[in-house]
Formats: sequence, structure tokens, C-alpha cells
Amino acid sequence: MSSPGHSTTGADNIVGNHYDKYGTKNPIARALMRGFLGAVGELYAQTRPISVLEVGCGEGLLAQHLLRTAPPRGRFVACDLELDRVAPGLDPRIEFVQASIYELPFAARSFDVVVCCEVLEHLEDPRRGLRELARVAERRVLVSTPWDPVWRALNMMRGRYLGALGNTPGHIQHFTRRSLVRLAETELRLLERRTPLPWTILLGEPVR
Repeated sequence: MSSPGHSTTGADNIVGNHYDKYGTKNPIARALMRGFLGAVGELYAQTRPISVLEVGCGEGLLAQHLLRTAPPRGRFVACDLELDRVAPGLDPRIEFVQASIYELPFAARSFDVVVCCEVLEHLEDPRRGLRELARVAERRVLVSTPWDPVWRALNMMRGRYLGALGNTPGHIQHFTRRSLVRLAETELRLLERRTPLPWTILLGEPVR
């Protein structure tokens, strides 16, 4: 598997998609993606969002999926460090903003729900990034990361990144289920978790 990459770090890492994850014709990859999108969409819909910020939006395809799953009553903003990969033809209700996860240009508690999927593994300082997510969230934060070492094992099974022992380029943090929970609990009170292979998805509320 390869992550839906995000240019959130500002570092020199190779960050980004290495194949069309959302449009892949590989039946196994498509099944895994259905599991991921289903789990993220389920947790997101549970929040009954009023306003939404997605951090690390990449191409904007997850934002599109979430907007269609449960349209918020207010704004839906999607941000990333660079916006040159945003796909054409997305729902015009999505507002795109160029911003770093480390310095989000929004006041505290600006958004009812904050979503950040497949980003923390790209960060030099994921705790700092998570703290910023919690700062701008009023009620809920939804995060996900690949589940290592299973993620890397699946990459190696399909013959990818063998020289790096299956590590996707740009992944500089490697989260087990437990280590992601430990990180999340520094800023959130965890409410729900989902574990579609090979991801860990958490929903929590900011700790004030």
C-alpha cells in the first residue's frame, strides 16, 4: 500500500502519492480502500458535523468523500502546505486554504470537527501537529495513520520499496496501534476507534 500523501511537513522528504490510490484497479487495493473510506466515513458521520476542517487534504478526494457522506451545516475547509495537486472538478463547497499543520491560520475552536488522515506519519513532530489540530477543534478530532509494521509488510508483499524494508517514501514516523493511541491521548479523550487493515483510525474530543 502507499499512503494518500500530504505535503504538510515543509521538509525535504519525498511526500505524496506514489500511485493513484483512489483510482487503482488492483482488486485487493480497492477492497482495502473501501474499508478505509467506510470506517472514516462512519466515524465522521457520527459527529454530525456543523463545520469541518480537513488538514493535509492532498488531492481533496477524501474531503469530497466526507462532504458527500455527511454535509456540514457550515463551512468545509481543506488545507495543505501546497495546493498544486488538488484534483479538478471537486465540489465547489470545499474551501481550499494553503497552510501548514504546525501553524493553522484559524482561531482556537474554529471548527466543530477536524479531520487529519494519513498525515502524522509524515511529520518530524507529530505531537506538535496533533496539538494544533486539537487547538482549532471545538468538539471532535478524527485522525488516522498506517498500521506498522503491517503496512510495510503489505508493501513488501507487492514488491514495493524492498530496499527500505517496505517503508513508503516520506513516512518518517511508524505507528503501531498502541503508539498512535498513546500519542492521541496527549491531546484527546478517545471516544471511538476503527482498525480496517492496514490503518488505525481514532475519534476523540480535545482535552482542555
